[in-house]
Amino acid sequence: MTTNQTTEPDGPAYQAVELIYHSYMTGLVLLLVSRAGADAAEEVVFRTFRRQQETRFLPGLEKFALTGLPHAVACAQYHYLSNWVGGVKVEYIPESDTKSWVRYPPPRWMWWGTAICGIPSKVSAAMMRAWHANNGVLLGNPRLGFVCTGQTVDGKPGLEGYYCEYDHDLAPDERLRFAYDEICPPFDAALAPKLPEQTWPAARLQKVLRNYAMEYITSIVPEVMGVLGPAEGGFRAGEAARLVAMQTWDEMAALLGGVEPGAVGFATAMTRLLRGQGDDAEMSVQNGKAVIRQTTWRLMEARGPQPPEAFDAWNELWVGAALCQDRFLKIEVTKRRDRGDDCWEWVIS
Repeated sequence: MTTNQTTEPDGPAYQAVELIYHSYMTGLVLLLVSRAGADAAEEVVFRTFRRQQETRFLPGLEKFALTGLPHAVACAQYHYLSNWVGGVKVEYIPESDTKSWVRYPPPRWMWWGTAICGIPSKVSAAMMRAWHANNGVLLGNPRLGFVCTGQTVDGKPGLEGYYCEYDHDLAPDERLRFAYDEICPPFDAALAPKLPEQTWPAARLQKVLRNYAMEYITSIVPEVMGVLGPAEGGFRAGEAARLVAMQTWDEMAALLGGVEPGAVGFATAMTRLLRGQGDDAEMSVQNGKAVIRQTTWRLMEARGPQPPEAFDAWNELWVGAALCQDRFLKIEVTKRRDRGDDCWEWVIS
């Protein structure tokens, strides 16, 4: 028996994929703080967001049709729209052509639930150093900076601040400053930018939610290995993956409508999730064992060849999920495309 690939969107699988990668991002940063230290976590977060900023920001301005706006306004609207389509609670407050606010009210998407209690201030700020402070650089505008007026991790009612275009060029250490004595004005939804429904239908937005969460893992796992080295970085990323998967599998299974017991039941759900993240997975049953094969790895396509530790870490998501589903399940990787085979293959028994 072999499961057939379907081209129909699988909304519940998209939701489950979004959940696991969202949780993995948060959990991995928390684990780095507790196991590798706040300095290492800060550097990983900085590198992660700087890579995303350099890859996504300018194309995003084009995608959202913001390129003709004043830079401070365009930047704030970009953050509003890009986070809104990603399911993040966000606000945009215009003030002038040279000053425009963006605010992320609680609960913070990135540090969901009680996770926020484990995030040091400098780890949260690394995101703004990497992204908000660098927008002017990519725009060729040395007068553009960002002023942070509060961080949720510091007890403020949201991460907030404003883009400001000054009348003089900024030194690198002036592109991000903190002014906790300033307060973001009230949000008026009527003044926020809107996306045209005909080009952003519900089906597209559902896929964007999935991609938004996946992109964080595409970015962060290689950066963990870049900061800590492949051996330790891969171990830490895998450690977090297993823990997060064990903690979220029940919720994922519920989103899928339940998972049948046994190797075939788990493999059926895993195949559905692999397809839900955009891969070409197929499952068959051979001698009572479930075999899953896939030739793509959409998660890391944009990063090019990765050290084997990257796959090892990611694979711990499925190991952790199997341990939660049934601690006696055995999940074995029998082929690896990153090591010369024609596919990735798992045997589950």
